[in-house]
Amino acid sequence: MALLKRTNGGLVPFRSLLSDFFESNDLFKDGFWNKDWVPAVNVSESDKSYEIEVAAPGMKKDDFKIKIEKGTLHISAEKKDEKEEKGKNYTRREYNYNSFSRSFTLPDDVKEDDIKAQYEGGVLKLTVARKTAAVSKAKEITVA
Repeated sequence: MALLKRTNGGLVPFRSLLSDFFESNDLFKDGFWNKDWVPAVNVSESDKSYEIEVAAPGMKKDDFKIKIEKGTLHISAEKKDEKEEKGKNYTRREYNYNSFSRSFTLPDDVKEDDIKAQYEGGVLKLTVARKTAAVSKAKEITVA
């Protein structure tokens, strides 16, 4: 069995596959090595609020920092873990650091002082209240 890959209808020999693998600058850009991790976000809206859900498993509620500055909602989190194991003839230390930051420009109809956040089951849920739109009543004007 030959190891070949098809590109644009043609075949590329095995040697090219090795070159693609070892000469690539993306060798360590998978989920494990990538330090620029950004969680998935879902945004929905209703008449009364905007709902923002951030998928951030493994965090604690104290890891999050949420602030509003100049009409922009900033959500960030930072988690540091350090484990040390000592044996008779060895000491092993492991460090883990994970962080992210997301920013969202808020629309004009947001109540910046009415935002609620809850972290449960690996999902950070924010409820951003909307200002109630002034409902204008119909008024008939008579011509003089």
